[in-house]
Order: sequence, then C-alpha cells, then structure tokens
Amino acid sequence: MSDSSLPAGPPTTAQAAGHSQLGKASAYVDQYDASLLFPIPRATSRAEIGVTGSPRFFGADLWTAYELGWLNLRGKPQVALAHILVPCESTHIIESKSFKLYLNSFNNTRFTDADEVKARIRADISAALWQGGPVMSSVGVKLLGPELFGSELIHELDGLNLDRLDIECTRYTPAPELLRAAFDEQPVSEVLVSNLLKSNCLVTGQPDWGSVQISYSGPQIDQEGLLQYIVSFRNHNEFHEQCVERMFMDIWMRCKPARLTVYARYTRRGGLDISPFRTSHPQPVPASVRTARQ
Repeated sequence: MSDSSLPAGPPTTAQAAGHSQLGKASAYVDQYDASLLFPIPRATSRAEIGVTGSPRFFGADLWTAYELGWLNLRGKPQVALAHILVPCESTHIIESKSFKLYLNSFNNTRFTDADEVKARIRADISAALWQGGPVMSSVGVKLLGPELFGSELIHELDGLNLDRLDIECTRYTPAPELLRAAFDEQPVSEVLVSNLLKSNCLVTGQPDWGSVQISYSGPQIDQEGLLQYIVSFRNHNEFHEQCVERMFMDIWMRCKPARLTVYARYTRRGGLDISPFRTSHPQPVPASVRTARQ
C-alpha cells in the first residue's frame, strides 16, 4: 500500500497511521500478500523533534516475530522465529499491525524452504521501507527453526538501575526540562537502565511497556531527573521508534554528552516486539536478547 492513499499534502504521523489497519477490525489473510505492509514516513515525526535531513544518530529497529509459519511443498506446516533488523536510515517504518497481518499471510502459502521465506521477507520489507528511493542500508532477516529455539536467551539490560531511586513523579507527558547535567564537573561514562518506560500506541491508545538503557560519556546526568523524564512518557502517544528518537534528541540537546546511546526493548504485542537502538557514533547493533517481560 503506497502513500498515495493518504490525504493531499504532508500527512502527520497520526494521519498516516489512521489509514492503516491499526485499531480496526481485520480479515486475516492466510495467502501471501506483500501489499499488507503499511509504511509510515519517518520524516514527519523527526521534524517534530528537530531532526531534518540526515539524523544525528545511527542505529536500527530490532523486530522479533514469534508467530511465523508457512507450508512446505507437501503442505506440512513449518514454524520459525524471525529476527528482523530495520535500519534507521530507511525513509519509512512499517506499522506493526500491518507487519503482523503480512506475516500471517504466509500461513497457508507453500514455499520451497526457509531460505525462500527469508528472501521473500527481506525483499518485501526493503521495498516498503524505502518506497522506491535509494537503498542506503539493507534489511537483516534471520530465521530460527525449532531446533534452535532453546538457544534463545533471556537477559535484562545491563547497567545501573535507576528504579532504585525514591523519587516523586508528577509529569506523565514528555518533559525534557527535567533533564539536567553537571557541566562544571569532570565528565563521566555511565550505563543507566530503567524498567519503568511506558508509552501508548499513537492510534489505539493501548499501553506499550518497555525497558530502556542509556549509555553516555560526558557531563554527568542527574539520575533523579533522568528517571522522572523516562516516567514522563507514561501517557505519551507515539510509536516505539519515535519515542526512542525523542529521548535521544532530548538528552543530546539538554545534557550535551560527547557520546550517547539509547536502547529500548518493548514488550511484545500480537506476536511482535520492537527494540529501537539509536547511537551518536557507529557501533555494532546489540544482540537481540529479549528481557523476561518480552
């Protein structure tokens, strides 16, 4: 489905999402259909946080699909887990319900083998993400068959847990003014984590729960203010990827670190979880190891 179905003029993110199947009754298609993927431009939400042109960050969105199945050539059902890496350089994201509907369309379709399924997913997602524009970074797709399910690890985000702090919270929409840093002291390097991240789906208002890891070098960030800031997303309506980019830009502008990485792992919904990763400097994308809540 292309953006030609949207109203004339640049759509807001909410308008774009409103034309998807998110929050609507859906007929589940069980025969392969790539047109089910619904792309949403990244540029609109990025402009809201001061990102125009090339962003100040690198990174990717790590998707894990737990409900993937198809038929082999003899009609026998096959199952797999899928790890999908979406580069943040892509011009679009894919709305999550459309992603689920797309994966469900494999259910009664026959494929030669898992390699054919993987190649089909990579090609379709790439086409949706770039919408005919130049492909700057490739999509990564990894399928794990049942014989590898036991190798999937559960591990909490590493770092100093901010949730230990006994703070008062009164702000439940993003409040970057809560962020403070010690500019007159020696710089530090820290890794800080919290399990108190919660935001809401931009269209349905349903809660999205997550954990977040913030790694930085630079003026020491006030930990109480940072935790209050994380909590301030509690009633905020925005997609996962956009929340993480908003966090990155707010911390970058307010606290002025020399280096910054923001990594969130949201719990799954509809058999999918999304873990956006944004960093100020090139580095490997973290291994997609889920937390206990995922």
